[in-house]
Amino acid sequence: MAFAATTAARAENVLNICLDGDLPPFSVHHRGAPDRGFDVALAEAIAERLGRSLKIQWFESKLDEDSSPALEANALLSDGRCSLVGGYALTKDSLVVPGVKTAKPPDFEGATRDDRRRRVPLGVLTPSQAYIYSPLTIALGPKARDRHITGVGDLAGLRIGIESGTLADAILMRFDNGRLIDNITHLVPGRDDLLGTLDRGDLDATLLDLRRLDAYRATHPDAKLIGSGYFYPIGANRGYVSLASDPDLLVAVNKALTDLQAAGTIAQFGQAAGLTYLPPREPAILGDVWQQVLQK
Repeated sequence: MAFAATTAARAENVLNICLDGDLPPFSVHHRGAPDRGFDVALAEAIAERLGRSLKIQWFESKLDEDSSPALEANALLSDGRCSLVGGYALTKDSLVVPGVKTAKPPDFEGATRDDRRRRVPLGVLTPSQAYIYSPLTIALGPKARDRHITGVGDLAGLRIGIESGTLADAILMRFDNGRLIDNITHLVPGRDDLLGTLDRGDLDATLLDLRRLDAYRATHPDAKLIGSGYFYPIGANRGYVSLASDPDLLVAVNKALTDLQAAGTIAQFGQAAGLTYLPPREPAILGDVWQQVLQK
């Protein structure tokens, strides 16, 4: 009984956070190399402020039509793999009560063959306060570096590359009743190298997640592409998400985030990770982004 009590006490003193192992510069986990990234540093700081040791449960999110970040996060939490999922996009759609009762967890470090087959009964997700804002931005290739960009319309006349089926695709294809369509080349997500093509000068511009531009430039210090400095007005905050059944944890996490934000520590973590840090902005939780695009 004494051993069991000691083990339980130790477990309660550990903060388990799930992070995507391949989401630079937010979080990166490669075998044989130190874990790194903005969310890794933030998780360490949160655990320290809560007086707990940190354990990161690494997972891999698949990029395909059948994957759902919301269901994957819910399954990880409901399965007890972690108490928080970090770097979570805070949107209305990602926080609704699941429309299914069970889901498969994503592939996570330490998963067995049985883990990859089973389905987990789902709970209800609750977000923390946001700690970073993630917008779409326009990146420019070497032949368009001098183009001043104040909006999507300034891409007229440029060779635009975009990944098919993405939010950015919908934005550019629908802009001003299709004014940019003849300038757009579609690439396949996960197969074609969008930023590499832009960097070589084969395309002039693209619209994509600011995180991806930061990650590319960090691993390609001689890159010729640049950020335009323009951010599309629809973007999502990122924060932690937990189960609604653990409200006390989020109260403590929110207090830690408030203190770290006020001290400028979160922005420092972003700078150290090579991330263009933008503080959270309203709305805290983004509404139906597709509807907003279709109404423009």
